[in-house]
Amino acid sequence: MNTTIKIPTMAEMMAAGEKPEILFWVGCAGSYDERAQRITRAFAKILHHVGIKFAVLGTEESCTGDPAKRAGNEFLFQMQAMSNIQVLDAYEIKKIVTACPHCFNTLKNEYPELGGNYEVIHHTQLIQELIESGKLKAEGGDFKGKKITFHDPCYLGRGNGVYEAPRKALEILDADLVELKRCKSNGLCCGAGGGQMFKEPEKGKKDVNIERMDDILQAKADVVAVGCPFCMTMINDGVKHFNKEQEIEVLDIAEISAKVNGL
Repeated sequence: MNTTIKIPTMAEMMAAGEKPEILFWVGCAGSYDERAQRITRAFAKILHHVGIKFAVLGTEESCTGDPAKRAGNEFLFQMQAMSNIQVLDAYEIKKIVTACPHCFNTLKNEYPELGGNYEVIHHTQLIQELIESGKLKAEGGDFKGKKITFHDPCYLGRGNGVYEAPRKALEILDADLVELKRCKSNGLCCGAGGGQMFKEPEKGKKDVNIERMDDILQAKADVVAVGCPFCMTMINDGVKHFNKEQEIEVLDIAEISAKVNGL
Protein backbone atom coordinates (compact mmCIF):
# COMPACT_ATOMS: atom_id res chain seq x y z
CA MET A 1 0.00 0.00 0.00
CA ASN A 2 1.93 3.03 -1.24
CA THR A 3 -0.15 5.95 -0.11
CA THR A 4 1.60 9.27 0.21
CA ILE A 5 1.47 10.65 3.73
CA LYS A 6 1.67 14.38 4.30
CA ILE A 7 3.73 14.93 7.44
CA PRO A 8 3.37 18.44 8.86
CA THR A 9 6.27 20.38 10.30
CA MET A 10 5.92 22.02 13.71
CA ALA A 11 5.90 25.40 11.96
CA GLU A 12 2.95 24.37 9.76
CA MET A 13 1.07 22.91 12.70
CA MET A 14 1.59 26.02 14.83
CA ALA A 15 0.47 28.23 11.93
CA ALA A 16 -2.74 26.21 11.78
CA GLY A 17 -3.20 26.70 15.52
CA GLU A 18 -2.71 23.00 16.24
CA LYS A 19 -0.44 20.98 18.51
CA PRO A 20 0.86 17.46 17.94
CA GLU A 21 0.56 14.67 20.51
CA ILE A 22 4.15 13.81 19.81
CA LEU A 23 7.18 15.22 17.99
CA PHE A 24 8.96 12.70 15.76
CA TRP A 25 12.70 13.45 16.02
CA VAL A 26 14.04 12.02 12.78
CA GLY A 27 17.78 12.39 13.42
CA CYS A 28 20.65 12.78 10.94
CA ALA A 29 20.72 9.13 9.84
CA GLY A 30 16.95 8.96 9.42
CA SER A 31 17.06 12.13 7.34
CA TYR A 32 20.10 11.64 5.13
CA ASP A 33 21.12 7.98 5.07
CA GLU A 34 19.31 6.17 2.27
CA ARG A 35 18.85 2.92 4.21
CA ALA A 36 17.75 4.70 7.39
CA GLN A 37 15.21 6.77 5.43
CA ARG A 38 13.28 3.53 4.95
CA ILE A 39 13.04 3.20 8.76
CA THR A 40 11.77 6.79 8.96
CA ARG A 41 9.11 6.10 6.34
CA ALA A 42 8.03 2.85 8.02
CA PHE A 43 7.67 4.53 11.41
CA ALA A 44 5.80 7.52 9.94
CA LYS A 45 3.37 5.06 8.30
CA ILE A 46 2.80 3.38 11.69
CA LEU A 47 2.08 6.71 13.41
CA HIS A 48 -0.28 7.68 10.61
CA HIS A 49 -1.99 4.26 10.61
CA VAL A 50 -2.80 4.35 14.34
CA GLY A 51 -3.96 7.97 14.17
CA ILE A 52 -1.33 9.61 16.37
CA LYS A 53 -1.16 13.32 15.63
CA PHE A 54 2.53 14.00 15.07
CA ALA A 55 4.87 16.50 13.45
CA VAL A 56 8.55 16.84 12.57
CA LEU A 57 10.82 19.85 12.86
CA GLY A 58 11.95 19.58 9.24
CA THR A 59 14.76 22.01 8.43
CA GLU A 60 14.64 23.31 12.01
CA GLU A 61 15.95 19.98 13.31
CA SER A 62 19.72 19.87 13.80
CA CYS A 63 22.05 17.11 15.01
CA THR A 64 21.56 16.44 18.74
CA GLY A 65 25.32 16.77 19.21
CA ASP A 66 25.88 13.13 20.18
CA PRO A 67 28.74 12.47 17.70
CA ALA A 68 30.51 15.69 18.77
CA LYS A 69 30.21 14.80 22.47
CA ARG A 70 31.37 11.21 22.01
CA ALA A 71 34.32 12.39 19.94
CA GLY A 72 35.30 14.75 22.78
CA ASN A 73 34.09 18.11 21.45
CA GLU A 74 31.98 19.24 24.42
CA PHE A 75 31.88 22.84 23.17
CA LEU A 76 30.32 21.88 19.83
CA PHE A 77 27.89 19.54 21.62
CA GLN A 78 26.67 22.33 23.90
CA MET A 79 26.26 24.72 20.96
CA GLN A 80 24.18 22.15 19.03
CA ALA A 81 22.15 21.20 22.10
CA MET A 82 21.37 24.79 23.11
CA SER A 83 20.24 25.58 19.58
CA ASN A 84 17.88 22.55 19.57
CA ILE A 85 16.54 23.33 23.05
CA GLN A 86 15.65 26.86 21.91
CA VAL A 87 13.65 25.46 18.99
CA LEU A 88 11.93 22.74 21.07
CA ASP A 89 11.01 25.15 23.85
CA ALA A 90 9.72 27.75 21.40
CA TYR A 91 7.24 25.11 20.18
CA GLU A 92 6.48 24.02 23.76
CA ILE A 93 7.38 20.42 22.94
CA LYS A 94 6.59 17.98 25.76
CA LYS A 95 6.92 14.52 24.21
CA ILE A 96 9.46 13.28 21.67
CA VAL A 97 9.80 9.92 19.91
CA THR A 98 12.89 8.94 17.92
CA ALA A 99 14.08 5.85 16.05
CA CYS A 100 17.74 6.54 16.96
CA PRO A 101 19.06 5.42 20.37
CA HIS A 102 21.84 8.02 20.12
CA CYS A 103 19.31 10.84 19.78
CA PHE A 104 17.12 9.13 22.41
CA ASN A 105 19.93 8.96 24.97
CA THR A 106 21.16 12.51 24.33
CA LEU A 107 17.72 14.15 24.40
CA LYS A 108 16.62 12.12 27.43
CA ASN A 109 19.73 12.17 29.61
CA GLU A 110 21.95 15.04 28.52
CA TYR A 111 19.61 17.85 27.50
CA PRO A 112 18.11 18.25 31.02
CA GLU A 113 21.51 19.51 32.30
CA LEU A 114 21.23 22.30 29.73
CA GLY A 115 17.60 23.11 30.55
CA GLY A 116 15.88 20.89 27.96
CA ASN A 117 13.35 18.71 29.77
CA TYR A 118 11.14 16.45 27.66
CA GLU A 119 9.50 13.06 27.82
CA VAL A 120 11.60 11.07 25.37
CA ILE A 121 10.72 7.59 24.15
CA HIS A 122 12.33 5.22 21.67
CA HIS A 123 10.22 4.07 18.75
CA THR A 124 10.33 0.43 19.90
CA GLN A 125 8.70 1.50 23.19
CA LEU A 126 5.88 3.21 21.32
CA ILE A 127 5.46 0.23 18.98
CA GLN A 128 5.23 -2.08 22.00
CA GLU A 129 2.53 0.19 23.54
CA LEU A 130 0.58 0.21 20.27
CA ILE A 131 0.69 -3.58 20.02
CA GLU A 132 -0.39 -4.02 23.65
CA SER A 133 -3.30 -1.61 23.19
CA GLY A 134 -4.38 -3.51 20.08
CA LYS A 135 -3.76 -0.61 17.70
CA LEU A 136 -1.13 -2.58 15.80
CA LYS A 137 -1.80 -6.17 14.92
CA ALA A 138 0.96 -8.66 15.08
CA GLU A 139 0.31 -11.83 13.12
CA GLY A 140 3.43 -13.38 11.64
CA GLY A 141 2.75 -12.69 7.96
CA ASP A 142 6.01 -12.78 6.00
CA PHE A 143 7.92 -13.69 9.17
CA LYS A 144 5.97 -16.85 9.97
CA GLY A 145 8.34 -19.66 10.92
CA LYS A 146 11.45 -17.55 10.41
CA LYS A 147 14.30 -17.34 12.90
CA ILE A 148 14.56 -13.77 14.16
CA THR A 149 17.21 -12.37 16.50
CA PHE A 150 17.47 -8.92 18.04
CA HIS A 151 20.76 -7.03 18.29
CA ASP A 152 20.67 -4.71 21.33
CA PRO A 153 21.81 -1.14 20.52
CA CYS A 154 24.24 0.05 23.24
CA TYR A 155 22.42 3.30 24.02
CA LEU A 156 19.04 1.61 24.17
CA GLY A 157 20.04 -1.49 26.12
CA ARG A 158 22.97 -1.02 28.46
CA GLY A 159 22.71 2.77 28.30
CA ASN A 160 19.01 3.02 29.20
CA GLY A 161 17.89 -0.44 30.26
CA VAL A 162 15.37 -0.86 27.42
CA TYR A 163 15.49 -4.58 26.62
CA GLU A 164 11.88 -5.75 26.68
CA ALA A 165 10.11 -3.33 24.30
CA PRO A 166 11.86 -4.45 21.09
CA ARG A 167 11.58 -8.10 22.08
CA LYS A 168 7.86 -7.79 22.85
CA ALA A 169 7.34 -6.43 19.34
CA LEU A 170 9.01 -9.57 17.96
CA GLU A 171 7.67 -12.18 20.40
CA ILE A 172 4.13 -11.72 19.17
CA LEU A 173 5.11 -12.54 15.59
CA ASP A 174 4.56 -16.13 14.57
CA ALA A 175 8.31 -16.54 14.37
CA ASP A 176 11.14 -18.23 16.24
CA LEU A 177 12.88 -15.62 18.41
CA VAL A 178 16.48 -16.65 19.11
CA GLU A 179 18.86 -14.71 21.36
CA LEU A 180 22.44 -13.98 20.40
CA LYS A 181 24.98 -15.43 22.85
CA ARG A 182 25.92 -11.86 23.82
CA CYS A 183 22.66 -10.05 24.43
CA LYS A 184 20.82 -7.68 26.80
CA SER A 185 23.18 -6.41 29.55
CA ASN A 186 25.95 -8.54 28.07
CA GLY A 187 25.32 -7.26 24.52
CA LEU A 188 28.14 -6.45 22.12
CA CYS A 189 28.47 -3.11 20.34
CA CYS A 190 28.07 -3.12 16.55
CA GLY A 191 31.19 -0.97 16.33
CA ALA A 192 29.64 2.40 15.43
CA GLY A 193 29.11 4.06 18.82
CA GLY A 194 31.34 6.68 20.42
CA GLY A 195 31.91 8.48 17.11
CA GLN A 196 33.35 5.35 15.45
CA MET A 197 30.61 5.53 12.82
CA PHE A 198 32.43 8.43 11.19
CA LYS A 199 36.01 7.18 11.07
CA GLU A 200 38.10 4.22 10.07
CA PRO A 201 38.49 1.56 12.79
CA GLU A 202 41.73 1.33 14.75
CA LYS A 203 44.06 -1.53 13.90
CA GLY A 204 43.24 -4.79 15.63
CA LYS A 205 42.64 -8.46 14.99
CA LYS A 206 39.07 -8.00 13.80
CA ASP A 207 36.52 -5.23 13.19
CA VAL A 208 33.80 -5.13 15.86
CA ASN A 209 30.96 -5.64 13.38
CA ILE A 210 32.67 -8.77 12.04
CA GLU A 211 33.00 -10.06 15.62
CA ARG A 212 29.27 -9.34 16.07
CA MET A 213 28.48 -11.17 12.82
CA ASP A 214 30.09 -14.30 14.27
CA ASP A 215 27.36 -14.26 16.98
CA ILE A 216 24.66 -13.76 14.33
CA LEU A 217 25.95 -16.59 12.12
CA GLN A 218 26.13 -18.85 15.18
CA ALA A 219 22.46 -18.10 15.96
CA LYS A 220 21.54 -19.13 12.38
CA ALA A 221 19.05 -16.25 12.17
CA ASP A 222 17.12 -15.50 8.96
CA VAL A 223 16.31 -11.96 10.12
CA VAL A 224 18.36 -9.64 12.32
CA ALA A 225 16.10 -7.05 13.93
CA VAL A 226 17.71 -3.77 14.94
CA GLY A 227 16.51 -0.60 16.62
CA CYS A 228 19.24 1.82 15.57
CA PRO A 229 20.34 3.24 12.19
CA PHE A 230 24.03 2.96 13.17
CA CYS A 231 23.58 -0.74 14.00
CA MET A 232 21.71 -1.14 10.71
CA THR A 233 24.75 0.12 8.76
CA MET A 234 27.31 -1.96 10.66
CA ILE A 235 25.34 -5.22 10.63
CA ASN A 236 24.50 -4.77 6.94
CA ASP A 237 28.21 -4.28 6.24
CA GLY A 238 28.91 -7.47 8.22
CA VAL A 239 26.31 -9.41 6.21
CA LYS A 240 27.92 -8.18 2.97
CA HIS A 241 31.40 -9.09 4.29
CA PHE A 242 30.27 -12.72 4.61
CA ASN A 243 28.27 -12.62 1.34
CA LYS A 244 25.09 -13.53 3.19
CA GLU A 245 22.74 -10.97 1.62
CA GLN A 246 20.54 -13.75 0.19
CA GLU A 247 20.26 -15.56 3.52
CA ILE A 248 20.15 -12.86 6.20
CA GLU A 249 17.82 -9.86 6.15
CA VAL A 250 18.50 -6.88 8.44
CA LEU A 251 15.36 -4.94 9.36
CA ASP A 252 14.42 -2.30 11.89
CA ILE A 253 11.61 -3.12 14.35
CA ALA A 254 9.52 -0.35 12.68
CA GLU A 255 9.95 -1.98 9.26
CA ILE A 256 8.92 -5.37 10.65
CA SER A 257 5.82 -3.91 12.35
CA ALA A 258 4.88 -1.89 9.26
CA LYS A 259 5.21 -4.97 7.04
CA VAL A 260 3.10 -7.14 9.36
CA ASN A 261 0.38 -4.46 9.34
CA GLY A 262 0.45 -4.20 5.55
CA LEU A 263 1.77 -0.63 5.55
